[in-house]
Amino acid sequence: MLRKKLIALVLLGLAPAVFADQITLKNGDRLSGKIVKSDGKTLVLHTEFAGDVIVDFKAITQISADEQLRVSTSDKTTLVGPVTSGEGKIEVATKNNGTVDVPLGNVVLIRDETAYEKSLHPGLLHGWNGGVNVGFSLARGNSETSNLALAINAVHPTLNDKTTIYLSAIETKNDLASPSTVANLVTGGLRYDHDLNPRLFGFVGADFMSNALQNLDLRGVYGGGLGFHAIKSDNTLLDLLAGLNYTHETYSNGAEITPVTVPPTFTSYGVTHRFIALTLGEELMHQAGKTTVIIQKLYFYPDLSNTGEYRATFDLGTVTKISKWLGWQNQFIYIYVSNPQLGAKKNDLILTTGLNFSFTH
Repeated sequence: MLRKKLIALVLLGLAPAVFADQITLKNGDRLSGKIVKSDGKTLVLHTEFAGDVIVDFKAITQISADEQLRVSTSDKTTLVGPVTSGEGKIEVATKNNGTVDVPLGNVVLIRDETAYEKSLHPGLLHGWNGGVNVGFSLARGNSETSNLALAINAVHPTLNDKTTIYLSAIETKNDLASPSTVANLVTGGLRYDHDLNPRLFGFVGADFMSNALQNLDLRGVYGGGLGFHAIKSDNTLLDLLAGLNYTHETYSNGAEITPVTVPPTFTSYGVTHRFIALTLGEELMHQAGKTTVIIQKLYFYPDLSNTGEYRATFDLGTVTKISKWLGWQNQFIYIYVSNPQLGAKKNDLILTTGLNFSFTH
């Protein structure tokens, strides 16, 4: 009996540490967790079992937070400290100015100070989030085909910049055909964005592609430019981008080429293109409901060296959450090249579906 009482006392002592923040609603309900942020209209409370809970700010009668919170007011004052509230106001226990009262109607932002400081100076190995998409199909009997689709996306956002890394591969085989590999598409790249002001940002990046359907051994696109946040809200982000790039691409089915060396060292059977092109793009990310995210990208690359020649890519994908880390993904990819190599078509259309495994570090 004594042992049970000691365990109960220990658990009660740990409860405030685990659930340091608490809010009380007008109906008397109390929610415990960790206050993530508030814009003065809603408050986000992270709970252990229900995840992030969004509460109408007007429905809250009392807030109690032992952790350091950053409170911004309508008169552009910023206060940092533990927060309590009641009777239409909140009290911020600041370190230098003591307890400061703020009317609830004047609160425009509340956020976790520790998380805010980490967002200002995140380590290179921290703050990454993204997902892994996996799709696979297999047929045996009258046909012997297999299809594998794999994609990895990782984003490292901070207060003023964002680093994005991605890699995707699609391989289709038909063992009854010769050659057995029917399709092999590999893309990858990275991009760095830096905000110049709340709407305008600069970007630099490199993209790579190998596409067996077009006999493309490797295409490297290196460029940069400016982007504009046309829409930037909690549910929707629409970016417009424009810039220049240097493109280097090698195809495998060209005429035989012998390098001019003394003596000649090797023989190559490729065709290489090098040119400057425009980068014109549009990217959309939209939260559709509570569980589905829509991601769409459209890019157009006019060749400045050969007028009338261009490339275009269109990518549309959805991820529907099944659990915190598991989702169902669909992706539609369209690739168009105005001047394909001899024997190759101008366009490729690819549709994949499978599971999405999300991660946060």
